[in-house]
Order: sequence, then structure tokens, then C-alpha cells
Amino acid sequence: MAALDPAVAAIRSAVRSAFATRRLERVLVACSGGTDSLALAAATAFVAPRLGIPAGLVTVDHRLQDGSTEQAKAVADWAGSVGFDPVLVETVEVSGPGGPEAAARDARYEALVRAAAVHRVGTVMLGHTLDDQAETVLLALVRGAGPRGLAAMPVQREVDGVALLRPLLDVSRAQTAAACAALGLVPWHDPHNLDPSFTRVRARSLLANLSSTLGPAVVSNLARTASLIAADNAALDALAATFLAASSFRAASSPPGLAAADLAALMPAVRTRVLREWARSLGAPGSALSHRHIAALDALITDWHGQGPVALPGGILVGRQNGVLRPGGATTDLAGW
Repeated sequence: MAALDPAVAAIRSAVRSAFATRRLERVLVACSGGTDSLALAAATAFVAPRLGIPAGLVTVDHRLQDGSTEQAKAVADWAGSVGFDPVLVETVEVSGPGGPEAAARDARYEALVRAAAVHRVGTVMLGHTLDDQAETVLLALVRGAGPRGLAAMPVQREVDGVALLRPLLDVSRAQTAAACAALGLVPWHDPHNLDPSFTRVRARSLLANLSSTLGPAVVSNLARTASLIAADNAALDALAATFLAASSFRAASSPPGLAAADLAALMPAVRTRVLREWARSLGAPGSALSHRHIAALDALITDWHGQGPVALPGGILVGRQNGVLRPGGATTDLAGW
């Protein structure tokens, strides 16, 4: 019997590990037909039945280029031939703020989460690789992102009750290409992946230049950086959650507030996380909260000089009153702290 190709084995192992460690019961694989998602889908089609786990597949037609509908149908036909059930084609309208990349991404995730909810599937598997993770870290560095941005993509995150799982973050793009070749699969190559007008394409080119100049370890080193920072973020977030859960740190009167003196005693990394989570609890959308908003809230504690209230996304105002940060427009501090 011929030996199993190492790349095929690595991807199947990653999928098998994801199933085992998370005790998954039913999944959908998101597959565009590109190299990474096709390799993931092929591995899932092999592993899932052997573990008794029902697996479906969903492909998203963004309708951004000629032939996209035919491509989506080709992916769906292949998925049905290898045993995926259900096989879904989700057609989306790409529009909205942030440019075409962001709009397409948002539309795609909305479609994936919607499909999972309709079919009562708790987990959608995504084909992001080690290289995608390194590119995300690089983009975060260029943009001056903080620890949250540098942590890049989590292995799993939940959106509206659906887990988005990335089993291949330790698998390279070269491995997914090798796996497809070994299995005789012909991936679809999205022409947008060669268009330098897209930020991700430019980041990919920059990463290739860095790898050729500094060595191929750049990719895995950047991805490892994301993993290390994510672990630190989890610890700091836990400290912030403990602070917020302690009743002694909440003002007794309504609306609820945070005592400036207690906040001032926290380490800055914890304090800013407390402020972010508190702002979200007031109704500020997390995706719209920026460093500027949190810095302005922090200044009500660390640089208090009677300034006016801070305007947060969602039309929320936060002011300081008698040593307490409160939602609302008034800002007075006669008592100080």
C-alpha cells in the first residue's frame, strides 16, 4: 500500500484533533474551492465519517466576478460526490462600509452563520492557515494595533451562537497545496488574490519579501507571536472580568458606574480592558470601539481636569460625576478622589 502523503496526513491530523478536543457533534465546512478550504474539506470528508460526525459543506457566491455562480456550483457538485450533507450555496450581496474586502468578509460570515443556524449546526470550519495568521499579524503591526489585533485570528470564536473554528492555523499554505496535488484535486484560484489593490494581497507580497530576506521562519514566528499574545490577552481579560464582577467596584446608585479611584489603582492593561468591557455593557458596539474611545475614557481617570463627557459609538455619553464614571451627559466632580 502506498504511503500516505505527509501533507494529507498533517491536515487530516489537524481536523481529527479539532474534532476530538472540542467534541464536535455536527459541522459545516466553509469551502470556496480555493486551495486551503478545498484541502480542509477533503480532510473533513475523510475524517468525519470515520468518527461518526455528520458533516455538511457551504460555499458562498459573492457575485463579484464573472463565473462565480458556476464556481459555486462546481464546489457544491464536488461536495455532494464525496458525501457532504447538506451541501449549501449561499448567495450574498456585497455592500457596506470598509471597502470591498471588509464588505465581502462581513457578508460571507453572515451567510455562514445564517446557514449554520438554519440547519442547526453548531460549528463552521474555516480554512485559514499558518500563512493567513502571519499575514494578519503583519497587517496588525503596520496598522499600529494593540494586543487584540496582534493576537490575530483565534482558533475558535463564537458569533450569534455559532462557533467559527480554524483547524489549520498550524498548517502552511504549501501543505494545503501539496495535499490537493496528492489527492488529485484542482483548486480554484481567485483572481482577486493577485490584485494588489487589496490590502491582503499586498500583505502577502510583503510577507514573501520578508521570508526571502530573513528566512522562511518569519511566517511561523509571526504566527507564534499571535499565539503568545493571545494567551496574555486571556489572562488580562480574566483580571478585568474579575474586577467588573466585584460589587465593591460598582457605584451603588443607578445608573451603574465605576469608581475612578478603584480604576486608577489598576494596571493600565487591565484598566483599559475594564473600560472596554464596561462600554460594551452600556451598549457600545465592540467592533466600533477604537483605541481613541478607550483612551478618552481612561483620561477621565488618569488625566482628570474637568473635561466634558466622552462620546462612544451607539450614541452613548460617559462622564465623571463625584469620582464615578457614569453613562450620561453630565460631568461634574465636586468631591474628587
